Amino acid sequence: MKSTFFVEFYGKQVEEAALIKTAKEIWKNSGKKATDLKSLNLYVKPEENTVYYVFNDDESGSFAID
Repeated sequence: MKSTFFVEFYGKQVEEAALIKTAKEIWKNSGKKATDLKSLNLYVKPEENTVYYVFNDDESGSFAID
C-alpha cells in the first residue's frame, strides 16, 4: 500500500517525506554517519512553523518549516 501524509496550515502544504529528509540532512551535516541514525521522531507544531526532532531517543533540536 502506498500512502502519503501531508500537513496543511496557513496556506502551506508539507509532505512527511520532506520533513524526514530535512531531519536526516541535519544528522548527516553534523558529521554523523547515516547508518548511526537508528530512530527519528518528528513533532510538527504548525502554530510555531517548526518541526522538533529527536534522534536515537537522545539528541534533539528543531528546524523551521519552509
